[in-house]
Amino acid sequence: MRATVIHAPHDIRVEEVPDPAIRLPTDAVVRVLKACICGSDLWAYRGESARQPGQRIGHEFLGVVEETGAGVDGFTVGDLVVAPFVWSDGTCAYCADGLTTSCPEGGFWGSVGSDGGQGEAVRVPHADGTLVKLPAAAASDDRLLTALLALSDVLGTGHHAALGAGVTKGSTVAVVGDGAVGLCGVLAAKRLGAERVIALGRHTARTDIARRFGATDVVAERGEAALAAVRELTRGEGAHSVIEAVGTEQSMRTALDIVRDGGSIGYVGVPHGSASGVDLGVMFDRNIALRGGVAPVRTYIPDLLPDVLDGTIDPSPVFDLSIGLDEVPAGYRAMDGRTALKVLITP
Repeated sequence: MRATVIHAPHDIRVEEVPDPAIRLPTDAVVRVLKACICGSDLWAYRGESARQPGQRIGHEFLGVVEETGAGVDGFTVGDLVVAPFVWSDGTCAYCADGLTTSCPEGGFWGSVGSDGGQGEAVRVPHADGTLVKLPAAAASDDRLLTALLALSDVLGTGHHAALGAGVTKGSTVAVVGDGAVGLCGVLAAKRLGAERVIALGRHTARTDIARRFGATDVVAERGEAALAAVRELTRGEGAHSVIEAVGTEQSMRTALDIVRDGGSIGYVGVPHGSASGVDLGVMFDRNIALRGGVAPVRTYIPDLLPDVLDGTIDPSPVFDLSIGLDEVPAGYRAMDGRTALKVLITP
């Protein structure tokens, strides 16, 4: 089959690789219908996170079950399924607690020795604990299928950030980051009942989506000017909840600056850089809570799925460029150059 591999920074290729095959009774093989490029993939692309030459890449996909191992009970050939970005066994103590990303038997697509999502097919370990079945009719609805793909990562990650930030009905929420995760954080905050959602971003195409997702205000300023703008919008107090969806020292400092005393920050931006931007003294003095991390998306899919299916929420606008598998290297260049927000791949 063809799949995306990374050889070195800025060297992404689509190559012939071995077809996936059942190795263990709990495996399934899924033929990919939709995949995409994640902002976190760019850290490997830019050389800021290590990868072995020839390693697979990509962790978001949905598709059709092609084959199952003898131990798979919940799926049959032909089922339409979505995969969260981490596989998990669904039976351990962490999975029972909803923390599927800490499953001892779990792993990330594209890790050494595993298939990546940006290819024609994927071997899925622990299929029963990992995959979620989708209605078969969705396969013929391209917009819905694209919206459902967001369940594999960005929608669940935005939801995780909103939960970490303690978003409640009637609250004021600020979102730092105008990437796909930040925009899904806007969508998640609105879904949870936030009355006011302040999106921080400078790119009109992205903040237009934020407004479509429920943002009531947009702050385009940066630094001290952004802090002043948020304070002005919140009677000088700051937001009850802040979603941090970037992962830099500056973005975390901004989050701390704009959160209300006694408020909470939900952080899901993949950390990069030498410092965190977290000042425990400031957090202590102002009673600020900080909660987040890698999102246990598998836990959230059953809750979010019905709202995507009935159109209550539609994350599909975050995909603003659609390409074929052979065009994946160009898709990475587009996202790296910020000419695309999130690239959809149809193998």
